[in-house]
Amino acid sequence: MKNIIYALYDNDEMILKEIKRINFLKIKIKNIYSPFPIHGIKLKSPFNIKIFYYGLFGFLISSLITWYSMILDWPQNIGGKPSYSFYLNFPSFIPILFEITIFCTAHFMCLTYFFKCNLYPGSFPKNPDGRTTDDKFLMEIRLYNNIRNFVNFLKTNGVLEISIKK
Repeated sequence: MKNIIYALYDNDEMILKEIKRINFLKIKIKNIYSPFPIHGIKLKSPFNIKIFYYGLFGFLISSLITWYSMILDWPQNIGGKPSYSFYLNFPSFIPILFEITIFCTAHFMCLTYFFKCNLYPGSFPKNPDGRTTDDKFLMEIRLYNNIRNFVNFLKTNGVLEISIKK
């Protein structure tokens, strides 16, 4: 049975120290709720591989559009470059390939972020404690066993509140 432990802190430096201690124990932290971005938190992001795939998609789409419009559909002799080969004209296509790749990556990442964080119209907030939007910091940890020992471990480093949800 999975238990969710919420540890509430009032200082960002304290929560950073606690994150380092918990990571040293090889316990996975599910999420951190904070009223502002905290630099130095080393949690795995669900967005890393998605960014690569969105960039790859943008590059492939821009390559297809450029090949179709400049080589297949309407070839033109611009500056003496051969109009029959995408490979030979590739250096002149780099700016548009770059721009469409960045465009697709940025827009798809915004959409992914909105859906991952439930920020679309009609959604309900995921924040377990409303005080994290004001001045408190919350750490969400999921454990299967040794909950009592872990709660005692958390109490040794300035936690304000600990709540357990089963």
